Amino acid sequence: MSELDELLERFRRGPEVVAVAATGVAGSQLDYSPAPGKWTIRQIVCHLADAELVTGVRLRRVIAEENPVLEAFDQDAWAARLGYGGRRFSAALESFRRLRAENYELLKELPAEAFERQGRHSEAGPLRLLDLVRGAAAHAEAHARQILEIREAYKARGQARAPGA
Repeated sequence: MSELDELLERFRRGPEVVAVAATGVAGSQLDYSPAPGKWTIRQIVCHLADAELVTGVRLRRVIAEENPVLEAFDQDAWAARLGYGGRRFSAALESFRRLRAENYELLKELPAEAFERQGRHSEAGPLRLLDLVRGAAAHAEAHARQILEIREAYKARGQARAPGA
């Protein structure tokens, strides 16, 4: 398997890595914030769904256009104004899965040279299609780790409050 094939497989598996990290999460654990200003598991999954929507547009623009400008977005404003705290967790996870699957379908048959096509991110500067895919794969993996950390903090908090602890 080539390095590109391995990257595309990591990209494809992102939603499942997140889903495994969140297996069994329910109730107050979904909305537990480990510290002021830190996102909850629900907010993280809503963010992943919306970020995948943005990623899809960026991928398509780099594939189809010549050196397009890829606008940054304010993730905290999206979280606050798009109601991440009140969105259904299961719907957000399903949206992330569906969008990632559609993006993977777009990418999987492209010739290797297409991954060298480039756009210009408004903050990060020049990015190849390969860089966007690598970033999206790492993004899901990082948030899966963050979900596991939040779950551990929630569990530790509960044990600290237990009688006799």
